[in-house]
Amino acid sequence: MFCYQCEQTAKGTGCTVQGVCGKLPEVAALQDLLLYTLMGLSQVAVEGRRVGVSDRDVNVFTVKAAFSTLTNVDFDPARFQALIGQAAALRDKLKERVKVAGSRAAWPEGAAAFRPAATLEELIKQGETVGLKSYPGDDPDILSLKHTVLFGIKGVSAYADHALILGQEHDSVYAYVHEGLAAIQRADLSLDDWVAMALKCGEAAFKAMELLDAGNTAIYGHPVPTKVPLGHKKGKAILVSGHDLKDLEELLKQTEGKGIFVYTHGEMLPTHGYPKLKQYKHFYGQFGTAWQKQTKEFVDFPGAILMTTNCIQRPRSEYQANLFTSGMVGWPGIPHISDLNFKPVIERALELPGFPEDHVGQEVTVGFARNAVLGVADQVIAAAKSGAIRHFFLVAGCDGAKPGRNYYTEFVEKVPRDCIVLTLACGKYRFFDMDLGSIGGIPRLLDIGQCNDAYSAVQIASALAKAFNVGVNELPLSLIISWYEQKAVCVLLALLHLGIKGIRLGPSLPAFLTPNVLDTLVRHFDIKPIGTAEEDLKAILGS
Repeated sequence: MFCYQCEQTAKGTGCTVQGVCGKLPEVAALQDLLLYTLMGLSQVAVEGRRVGVSDRDVNVFTVKAAFSTLTNVDFDPARFQALIGQAAALRDKLKERVKVAGSRAAWPEGAAAFRPAATLEELIKQGETVGLKSYPGDDPDILSLKHTVLFGIKGVSAYADHALILGQEHDSVYAYVHEGLAAIQRADLSLDDWVAMALKCGEAAFKAMELLDAGNTAIYGHPVPTKVPLGHKKGKAILVSGHDLKDLEELLKQTEGKGIFVYTHGEMLPTHGYPKLKQYKHFYGQFGTAWQKQTKEFVDFPGAILMTTNCIQRPRSEYQANLFTSGMVGWPGIPHISDLNFKPVIERALELPGFPEDHVGQEVTVGFARNAVLGVADQVIAAAKSGAIRHFFLVAGCDGAKPGRNYYTEFVEKVPRDCIVLTLACGKYRFFDMDLGSIGGIPRLLDIGQCNDAYSAVQIASALAKAFNVGVNELPLSLIISWYEQKAVCVLLALLHLGIKGIRLGPSLPAFLTPNVLDTLVRHFDIKPIGTAEEDLKAILGS
């Protein structure tokens, strides 16, 4: 196997024996084979659009299947076997439609002609021949950008799938996913073409996040500032981790009146700010912190646990019998809920002891998405113009276990008291419970939401830039970003597509960026690695 799509990849160069995430070589080979089959399906889909054929089943399947290969999503070989077969079947069916529409494309070989083997063992052998290093072309910089685009597409597909669950989709996102996947099998595109393809991935990423924002806010309302307890209530309990609001809503509906309290974990913390979800009285608080601590934290949770979307780790035996998955998440031997009927989760929660007594803990405040922040925009602008607010820092992104991430804690601790810190995604767990005080009634720490709420952050920045009559890059705003997996890659590409410069990225730079590609990003976008908190603050603030 060879995989270097996440920040924690082995030795900073690539996992070759087993994934740091727990991915076995057999699963890595099946994921590579699924992606190869999707590239062939995408070749046919691109040709289909050229002759006026677009198949929604193909579109939806492509993003779901690509999402399943994202870090910490699906580890179940049987499910990948089914996805590979489905991808080939959809491709062949689409070929016939495209041919009827007048296409003369033949696809005699390569990904569009690939035939999956009959057994799982044979599929694994096929997958071992079509991994990241097999893509056409011998230019390392072009290969680097192909991988960047592929990882970005995985992130775009994740957000597109989240949005689709809420009834939001747009053909431009599907069209780009097919264009990008198909292009990876081409050898005729230049380095400049691939730079453009990466920025186009950012455009698709921003559209996917916009769609997801529209779905979340249309159904659940715009988040409002909300205090979330970090303690617990006496009684039966269910813990929900991941990202998906629809799964959470359905679980809340199905547990109403059953004497079960529902808690959030990881990226689900911001859901407490949505008005429609807040109305459930048994939706209580947050248990635990970021995804990478789940194996320690889940052991102490006395109820059932539901993993939605992504971020699952190898379950420990102490809680394996309490764990369930939904959406594209999968782990061998763990019960999967595919139809939003959470009866097995509820039954397990009722069997387990729950919390024996109330525990009153600290509270944190969430819900500072764009509507909440822009609702006090006049105060923010006045404070900035008067000098009461000197600078804004967006300290955001993914968390992880690799050493060096304490930088983000130190950075926030050292931010001067006349500055505001905005945050989003699970990187905030390095400092989410700090009391930074306020400036003129405006909290100095504003939690904007999940990783996809980078869309909200951009909207806030754009509104401030308009108010100050400057470009976003001229605002007293600095982006301090931590990355871990492919959602972060697509968010970064979205920021670059929007022309945002001066991003500080860490804790280490992606292994898939060659020196020449990195130099291109530095020259055009002023991307730079993080240093120390003191050095970076001095460089930004000048003192």
